[in-house]
Amino acid sequence: MGAFEFDAAMTLAGDGPVFGAVLDGRWDGHEGANGGFLLSLATRAVGEVLPFPDPLVVSGFYLRPGSPGQAEVRTEVIRAGRTTAFGQASLRRDGKEVLRATAAYTDLAAAAARGGPSYAGIKPPDLPPPSRCQALHRAANPPISFAERIESRVAELPGWVTRTPPSGNPVYQGWMRFADGREPDLLSLPLFVDAVAPAAMELNLRRVTTVELTVYLRARPAPGWLAYRTLTRYLAGGYLEEDAELWDSAGRLVAQSRQLALVLR
Repeated sequence: MGAFEFDAAMTLAGDGPVFGAVLDGRWDGHEGANGGFLLSLATRAVGEVLPFPDPLVVSGFYLRPGSPGQAEVRTEVIRAGRTTAFGQASLRRDGKEVLRATAAYTDLAAAAARGGPSYAGIKPPDLPPPSRCQALHRAANPPISFAERIESRVAELPGWVTRTPPSGNPVYQGWMRFADGREPDLLSLPLFVDAVAPAAMELNLRRVTTVELTVYLRARPAPGWLAYRTLTRYLAGGYLEEDAELWDSAGRLVAQSRQLALVLR
């Protein structure tokens, strides 16, 4: 199992199927621990009890905010086949379940070697190189600790930064990486898909909270910046969907996601 070393908070204690973990507050947003961070933690825990090296898809339901402190992750093997294994994880704080996640693991290198048909109906975002983009600072009061861990650059600053009216077009794209220069890995991609401000802010929405998030892991990312595109196409009854794509420095699609979020009043 590959190490998930981008932060000490990703350390799991124990040999499974129950692990200890610490939510140290360094990856918090407005509503507690960032949803992508929690899903990355659950994904890693499931991988510790499955026989394949690579997450293929993971889906999580967010039951309550993840507050800082000691946490417990209970895992279960659902089924292990010849090419794919399935498991689930329950992340708990103070005896209460915060996140329930299911995941499928495989061997992506073996899958690529087997070959098969391919099709690509999408392309990477058309962006200037990161050196020619502007740094995107996600200012908030009180400050969001999570925003300090991810560096993001964009070709054009959004309205919520320039204090201009929202565009009405809920699409964001740009570059991102760990702020300390650490390279992305497969297990960090669930965090990165949830690492930018919601594109629905262009609809004059300020705060949303994730109800469910599903991430498809397509390839191990090459070192360097990740290009991202996020967009919302439908909002009704206070619920919206947000789709995200991540492309590595080699121009490969490495992750896709869809989440259902609730607008907070």
